[in-house]
Amino acid sequence: MHSFWHDFLYTPLLNVLIFLYSGPAAENLGVAVIMLTILLRVVLLPFTILDERNRFRYEKLNKKFEAIERDFKADHVKRSEKIRDLLKQHKVSYWSKVFVMGVQLLVLILLYQVFIGGIRFTPQELLYSWVQAPSRVNTIFFGYDVAQKSLGWAAAVGIVLFLEIYTEQKRREHLITRPDVMYLFLFPIFSIVILLLLPMVKSLFILTSMFFTIFVAGVRRIFFRVPAVVDTK
Repeated sequence: MHSFWHDFLYTPLLNVLIFLYSGPAAENLGVAVIMLTILLRVVLLPFTILDERNRFRYEKLNKKFEAIERDFKADHVKRSEKIRDLLKQHKVSYWSKVFVMGVQLLVLILLYQVFIGGIRFTPQELLYSWVQAPSRVNTIFFGYDVAQKSLGWAAAVGIVLFLEIYTEQKRREHLITRPDVMYLFLFPIFSIVILLLLPMVKSLFILTSMFFTIFVAGVRRIFFRVPAVVDTK
């Protein structure tokens, strides 16, 4: 298992990161991490598109959710059952989103392993023949050291998370419950606390990935608008 992790996950990611650093990123590790994140999201784009398709279907069912919420207001079990049946009937599934999040979590763990040792590597053992070993590794990105902790970048992630969750909940305002309101505030705060314990590179990776998702969602909403009135029958 350790050999698989090292040879097929950690080493390829390190090589791609160093390749980007020595080439397109012009020896800026922060830029290399952004490029790596975008490259990963482009590879995962088919699954991101599937997730956006599910979001579109979910939004089209908004009025039907309102009707279920109204008809089964006192019966939470029946309401949940009806919502599940409706999602199944219209083929709304979240496996693609879970897959994308799972891959990103894996890369986050690998990045942590890369940065925990201060980008230490033995070129002869870890770098492929087509990857140029840099003479030095510049970890400074706009005055911040991506290998160190950063309150500002962690807070930036929390703010974007809050705005993203708020925007999503605003679209289904009639379905918001007390746990949803708690999630709106607690999840961004929890994320900030966790990121404060980790190198800034984590925040940079997450921010880049979130903006990529926001961009794809924006493009989808431009070309595929949800009708203002949806038949509830």
